[in-house]
Amino acid sequence: MPILTRPETMERITTPALAEKFIAEQTADIRAQVGDKKVLLALSGGVDSSVVAALLIKAIGRQLVCVHVNHGLLRKGEPEQVIRVFKDEMDANLIYVDASDRFLDKLAGVSDPETKRKIIGGEFIEVFAEEARKLEGITFLAQGTIWPDILESEHGIKAHHNAGGLPEDLNFDLVEPVRILFKDEVRVVGKALGLPDNMVFRQPFPGPGLGVRCLGAITRDRLEAVRESDAILREEFANAGLAGKVWQYFTIVPDFKSVGIKDGRRCDEWPVILRAVNTRDAMTATVENVPFDLLQRITDRITHEVAGVNRVLYDLTPKPTGTIEWE
Repeated sequence: MPILTRPETMERITTPALAEKFIAEQTADIRAQVGDKKVLLALSGGVDSSVVAALLIKAIGRQLVCVHVNHGLLRKGEPEQVIRVFKDEMDANLIYVDASDRFLDKLAGVSDPETKRKIIGGEFIEVFAEEARKLEGITFLAQGTIWPDILESEHGIKAHHNAGGLPEDLNFDLVEPVRILFKDEVRVVGKALGLPDNMVFRQPFPGPGLGVRCLGAITRDRLEAVRESDAILREEFANAGLAGKVWQYFTIVPDFKSVGIKDGRRCDEWPVILRAVNTRDAMTATVENVPFDLLQRITDRITHEVAGVNRVLYDLTPKPTGTIEWE
């Protein structure tokens, strides 16, 4: 069985040699755990799930079945990108499931952050169960759980859909090959596995997706404001050369409005909050010093191009006292 806790004496993975050693150990552990059975993996296209997919492909090949679930909470263009990169370019055994309406209907009227996370995680499990019933021999569920997920769950900071067991009525066993790694170590392993840089160094994206960035009860119009403003932020950061220099950046839309002026008339609309942070291991984080003229340009675009938005704010809070995400 694979190690489920990080050994106190474990050396931080910072070099290709250390990554290769970890890959060899995990490949052997995966083969020993899985045998000739099939594994179901939620492939979001993020760093963690991509590295898990590469490890499993190396270990068990076509025994891995990748499932990309579009829960309606992904970033703009993300489902198309995942299909293009993994199915078309990497020839992964990929199943695409569009469950957007199903997730959003379940989340309607739910404002508590932890409840939202649990609903999203629970629906993921149900989707996987349904996909597994269509396939033969699915015994394991692979997850991209990493060490900060475990630590934050244990300390009650937040609930993680990928840091706990499956419901008792499901017969999946967990495969979590990067469970004992910090985020920076996952990237080193991904490079050693030969994954492309634009995947390995992609900024982290939470399992519940934009569901934890559309604060409070999720509405489709406010969710769209998050999606569109996030796309503008990412485009402007890329144009300014910040895409590979800032660890994580995104937008948040809270569930309240303020008065503003558009076309000479009063408007009551939402604010968009910008978040841009740097970190080594996601346990602490500092705020990026974004040039003021770039903030002005982003503000102008968001307030003129995103429906229902009349203000843009910049979050200056490090971790601690804030967490990286707002929910």
